Amino acid sequence: MAATKQPADKSHFILPDLGEGVHEAELISWKVKPGDHVKEHQTMAEMETDKALVEVPSPWTGVIDELRGSEGEIIIVGSILVTYKVDGASAPPADPAPEAAAAAPESSGDGAETDDQGTVVGTMSGTLEVSSRFSRTPEHEAGSNGSNGTTTDGKAMATPAVRRVARELGLEIDRVLGTGRGGRVTASDVHAHASLGRDGAPAANVNTDATDAAVITAATLSTPPKNLPPVSTDGIKERIPFRGVRRKIAQALDLSVKTAVHFTVVDEVDVTELEVKRREYAKVLGTRLSLLPFIMTAVCRSLKKHPALNANVDDAREEILIKDAVNLGCAVDTDHGLMVPVIGGADRLSLVELGNAVKSVAEGCKNRTIPREQLMGGTFTISNVGSYGGRFATPIINYPEVGILAAGRSFEKVMAKDGMIFAGTALPLSLSCDHRVVDGAEGARFLNTVKTLLENPSSLLA
Repeated sequence: MAATKQPADKSHFILPDLGEGVHEAELISWKVKPGDHVKEHQTMAEMETDKALVEVPSPWTGVIDELRGSEGEIIIVGSILVTYKVDGASAPPADPAPEAAAAAPESSGDGAETDDQGTVVGTMSGTLEVSSRFSRTPEHEAGSNGSNGTTTDGKAMATPAVRRVARELGLEIDRVLGTGRGGRVTASDVHAHASLGRDGAPAANVNTDATDAAVITAATLSTPPKNLPPVSTDGIKERIPFRGVRRKIAQALDLSVKTAVHFTVVDEVDVTELEVKRREYAKVLGTRLSLLPFIMTAVCRSLKKHPALNANVDDAREEILIKDAVNLGCAVDTDHGLMVPVIGGADRLSLVELGNAVKSVAEGCKNRTIPREQLMGGTFTISNVGSYGGRFATPIINYPEVGILAAGRSFEKVMAKDGMIFAGTALPLSLSCDHRVVDGAEGARFLNTVKTLLENPSSLLA
């Protein structure tokens, strides 16, 4: 996370962009307190974004004056996080009142760059009032790939989520000035542009002063449905806020079921021979080896034969993105909630490498050390629900992917083959697909390919 150089007469540190598409973060814990002397790069706070913990370092050396926010609060990117006196600076200026900031004229001193500064006032979690200032610098104006943060073809650089916000507000995102990293357009930029009207003119019922950048609140970014039925308050044992990983899970699942058109197809696989091979491999390797790496290998090979399932949907551009490499998501149950780390290039890994990768990402999720980047970019997901019991499931797609396979618990049962009855081992599989991209017949064919590979270990491991 790159920090911009702070002028000596400034004392405000705003929460920076913590990652692509991140517009808010939950404050987990403070690592400093008012009056502490901090050094540059010293960790000041621990925050959570999209299931990953992020340490926020101090960009300067100085003395902490005030901490904005309490543990558990949701902080909007662009809000003041810390105020403090920078070493060598004069006394820190007081925050201007919103009215004063709105009335302040644009600065145009000789030899000085003119900044389009504004005040953002919001209320988060119903109690925390945030007042912050941020500037659009020449770097923001130009972006990194083109003017106003656009690509060479004039298209704005923005994530699908931000494009969706613009579409819902009826805005042309290519006309929105980006202030994010490298000139990217953020959700804050979209709301700020909306407040000025589609053509840059002030919109009705909005403060029209040039210093007003936006009014951002948690409700603006995540508005609950209206007309909800009342909930009984009788017999409440404990109140648990939707925060942290659980909140992110709820948001992701809600988006998936409202966007992707789910259908599920199930089947049972005879893994009797594969179980023999698994035990042989485990004995040779001298370690425990589950069925999961074998299932992952079968899925990777099946995705090459059925590429429609190895894809993402870009709803903002109304495009289906068929991927070449298989970046396999692997659902991991942790004390903090379900996390889906991604094993990049899984189709290029051997059986043993896949097994080691699963152990590595699972450990990273459980101790919260996995980087946020490794929780993104998946092309297909596997959920090993059988680890905790259960056979079939109706797994929810990890949007914007288009397919997810749930492996149930293997069990012994009486089977028949070539007219012979025998006691074998069956593995239940449940495949959910996005019907907008994958037809039912193609989903069934994919599952059948996975089944055929698992039932023929010599072919699978060739």
